[in-house]
Amino acid sequence: MKPILAAVAAVTLSAGVAGAQGIDLPKQLSWTAYDTGSAGYNQAVAIGAALQDAAGINLRVLPGKNDVSRTEPLRQGRVDFSATGVGGSFMAQEGAFDFGAENWGPQPIRVLMANNGGAINLAVGVAGDEGIETFADLKGKRVAYIVGAPALNVNTEAYLAYGGLTWDDVIRVEFGGFGASWTGLIEDQVDAAFASTNSGKAYEAAAGPRGLFWPPIDPANTEGLAAMQKIAPFFAPNLATVGANIDGTPGYQGAGYPYPVLIATDTTAEDMAYNMTKAMVELFPAYDGKAPGIGGWSIDKQDMEWVVPYHDGAIRFFKEKGLWTDAAQAHNDRLIERQAVLKAAWDALKAEAPAEWEAAWAEARRKALADNGFDVVF
Repeated sequence: MKPILAAVAAVTLSAGVAGAQGIDLPKQLSWTAYDTGSAGYNQAVAIGAALQDAAGINLRVLPGKNDVSRTEPLRQGRVDFSATGVGGSFMAQEGAFDFGAENWGPQPIRVLMANNGGAINLAVGVAGDEGIETFADLKGKRVAYIVGAPALNVNTEAYLAYGGLTWDDVIRVEFGGFGASWTGLIEDQVDAAFASTNSGKAYEAAAGPRGLFWPPIDPANTEGLAAMQKIAPFFAPNLATVGANIDGTPGYQGAGYPYPVLIATDTTAEDMAYNMTKAMVELFPAYDGKAPGIGGWSIDKQDMEWVVPYHDGAIRFFKEKGLWTDAAQAHNDRLIERQAVLKAAWDALKAEAPAEWEAAWAEARRKALADNGFDVVF
């Protein structure tokens, strides 16, 4: 990541809530987010409260059980933005996993901002009554798998890989949504599930009869980390200080990536994206501290050279604040080119109409990326 210096960011925050007078957004906004009780949902609600108090804007937050259900309303234009994870952003851009289905394909995702707090981890938690201390100990245990949520499942797979395991080494238990998987852990239907450490469901599990434990990631375990990042290249070791059984402790050494990520598409109006970005920055003092881990939305924590391109409206705002660099623009242009290559490959394959779509797209996608000098992931 390449976060912006705090000293520079302080200039943008000095306007505080007073700057809300210049925010030009509809009085009714809608976002999709993760399930009720998730960190993403709780943060969206807190941001909505700040919008209402400062500008009289009503933010409707629609919880979605999985990446597809969060992204579909955005694709159809039924919501303005989505507070999603790596699945609804990076994997949707890539046309990977569920987004590789014939009715989906690579999506023209654009980022406004992301929560890069570093205070939380995105991790696999385990029931405290199972005696699981390492990820290798998950062998033969029941592990949650969320139907229609490739991000959650790939992330879980990455943690299994760190422990030298695959899905074949565990008992895969399917759930219809994130929340249901954690209810399953609490009610002894499953032994491990993926979440942000500050998720409401994780706190609920920690207070439940089985308890909760977060197996650690050792930054010095280069072999384990290489296996993990081969599955999920967006992960990096991180010391979390916020979360269930973590608050008030020296921290939990795990891994993480930006979450939530506020996204739009390339068809979202530039003025809309500009003003939403402006609102996120200028109202930050009003919503900071109102939900666990929400401080990661601070402007000084933004990574302008992430794996998904920024929206032109967000870029306009960052330029006004003197925070957008030539390097960021070059990186952004290359990401948009990557999306164009993926879309062209998708359109060409659709015209061929292969009988075995999944295998054909996987090969066409790999070839298009490699032929155009892009890293091939998934």
